[in-house]
Amino acid sequence: MKKTTALLITLALFMSCLCGCAGQTKPSVETPVTLTMWHVYGSQTKSPLNTMIDEFNNTVGKENGIVINVVSITSSSEIDQALSAAASNRPGAEELPDLFTAYPRVAEIIGTDRLLAWDDYFSESELSAFTPEFLAEGYFDEKLLMLPVAKSSEALYLNKTLFDEFSDEKEIALENLGTFDGLFETARIYYDWSNGQNFMQLNDFYNYAYIGMRAYGDDFISDGVPQVSCASFEKIWKPLAETAIYGGICLDDGYAASRWKTVEIIANTGSTADILYQPDTVVYEDNSSDKITSLSLPYPVFTDDYSGVVHRGGGLFALKSDQESKNLGAALFAKWITEQEKNLEFVTSAGYLPVTAGGFEILFKDTESMQDEKYRSLYETVSFMLNNYELCPLPIFAGASETQLNFENNVKAVLRSANSQYLKRTAAGEEGATVLTELTKSSLKELQKLYTD
Repeated sequence: MKKTTALLITLALFMSCLCGCAGQTKPSVETPVTLTMWHVYGSQTKSPLNTMIDEFNNTVGKENGIVINVVSITSSSEIDQALSAAASNRPGAEELPDLFTAYPRVAEIIGTDRLLAWDDYFSESELSAFTPEFLAEGYFDEKLLMLPVAKSSEALYLNKTLFDEFSDEKEIALENLGTFDGLFETARIYYDWSNGQNFMQLNDFYNYAYIGMRAYGDDFISDGVPQVSCASFEKIWKPLAETAIYGGICLDDGYAASRWKTVEIIANTGSTADILYQPDTVVYEDNSSDKITSLSLPYPVFTDDYSGVVHRGGGLFALKSDQESKNLGAALFAKWITEQEKNLEFVTSAGYLPVTAGGFEILFKDTESMQDEKYRSLYETVSFMLNNYELCPLPIFAGASETQLNFENNVKAVLRSANSQYLKRTAAGEEGATVLTELTKSSLKELQKLYTD
């Protein structure tokens, strides 16, 4: 209660100070403002951010004449496309929202001159509360255009209930999943044991390649182009391709969580925020169902001497308005959602990491006290990675969003084609190991050709 009161006092002082600086431009009950918003938190389920926004609208927003109107909840790739269409005034595109959450790469899409500089509205003292690495991602030409509100990392999710049944029979230790070599070997064994069922899904082949190349001392991206022709890439491609072509990895589009539900897969690598969508019950083809226990494990490693994982997550952007009351309203909401107590409430409901140093300290001080076993497993895993892994932000460059999307599509297309050939040729009687070796090599050449032509 004391923390909430302190927050309200701080926000009230912020508004009163702005009132003195900006005359009658601040929003109020008499002169309210409505800010439209697009965000990515909860597109497949109940949105934890919407819950927070409702609280804001009914408290601080109501007292200060500010309404946040969420008009779109979507995925990060779709919000990129929608923002690009809106910024370019394409026929049929919606207007740009006043507020939106996205990755840093969208700044070039919108145009940095059209975005609100948060450091014009936050004091140095307020900004010092943020984790420096998270805040640094939001600066463009020394202006803070993206404010961190929640960050995520990646983990390996496992349907432990079904894995235990498989591992007991095949004597596969859980520790095998700690490396990508062990994970992929397990996926191939599971494929045979389950009569042709995929074991897992990699939600981001781009992130796999980025961390894998880093493990071998090379950069995945050079001059905005994926480096798929070097020896390091071949090292990480071979086990991935062998497993995908054999059948252990799902290559279809869509979310892993939905495939968990129908037992199409029992594992996946993905954002820590995926915990929001992980089901507690699975449904089989005969419509019978089982409750399951899921487990979060550290992101698998490539080598013995390097442990790395992507840290990611967008931030809050605001469209700079000629109506200063809108800018002030956006700033007030930004301060509210990133205040330590509110930020912790938001991020822990969605599998994210807090953006303040104080929030980190509180969250990881006692993860064992978390009542939800699924979330406790996740945050224990994150705590381990924070202490033992290098957390790596993805590179930002012109066209990063398109490069990432194209790489995902290219890898899936190449591997789908090779998997189809493998199934046809082995069904026709060709020796499996020979065909697999041939297609692993030819699939790499096919991918390389896409980046050299």
